[in-house]
Amino acid sequence: MTEAVKVAQQYYDGTETDRMYSTIWGGEHICYGIYTQQDEPIHEASLRTVETIAQTLEKIDKNSRVIDLGAGYGGAARYLAKTYGCSVCCLNLSELQNQRNSQLNQEQNLSHLVEVIQGSFEDIPYPDNSFDIVWSQDAILHSGDRRLVFQEIKRILKPGGELIFTDPMQSETCPPGALQPAFERLGISDMGSYHFYSQTARELGFEELHFIDLSQNVPIHYRRFGEEVQKRYDEVVKLTSTEFADKTLNSIQPWIERYEQGYMQWGILHFRLLENN
Repeated sequence: MTEAVKVAQQYYDGTETDRMYSTIWGGEHICYGIYTQQDEPIHEASLRTVETIAQTLEKIDKNSRVIDLGAGYGGAARYLAKTYGCSVCCLNLSELQNQRNSQLNQEQNLSHLVEVIQGSFEDIPYPDNSFDIVWSQDAILHSGDRRLVFQEIKRILKPGGELIFTDPMQSETCPPGALQPAFERLGISDMGSYHFYSQTARELGFEELHFIDLSQNVPIHYRRFGEEVQKRYDEVVKLTSTEFADKTLNSIQPWIERYEQGYMQWGILHFRLLENN
């Protein structure tokens, strides 16, 4: 396990982090939302992201086997299982999130379609050619070796299978060191870029199908998140602590600024593994 993976596990297994995400961020999805208006509820916008990614896929039906890397609370997996009847494996580091995921699957009668596995996407605990679709939302940035993640994805994906993911990325115009204040919130030291992901995928035998740039949604998302924390400040402090609530509000500001400056990107990246690999 790389140091970056250990840091991510500690971050998401923190009780205060978990309580914050489960109450304020919506509790089903902990990914960025796609907003139709500035004041939209976070959970509605986050669900729209899942719907948009699913609609971008070329093929998904009840026979599809999907793995969600860094699945969080499993919101995407439940959506896919309910909508398409497919089976989904949730691979995720955080034990706290996995417990909540399993509980929600039981409550929604989806345990037969959604499997929850504790583990890292740098060492995926499934055999070669296991999946038709590899899905991930805002998780690969937590890897210390993103090329290794892509190699693992290639290994578990069937030839002709689809890789679709979103991730916060550094833009090509970003000056060196400009993102450090943003990185501190998540304990990361760097992030991938669209160019890096696109090139890495091609080198490993994928063809690129889509890049849908949705960067303009991220500042809105963090503003909404900040507004919710402030509006429910007393509740957040009860669940976490004053220090944690204040630290959260301060730590999202650099993300808003860097996206507005055009130094960061976010969007849907969609690839297919070529048959002859």
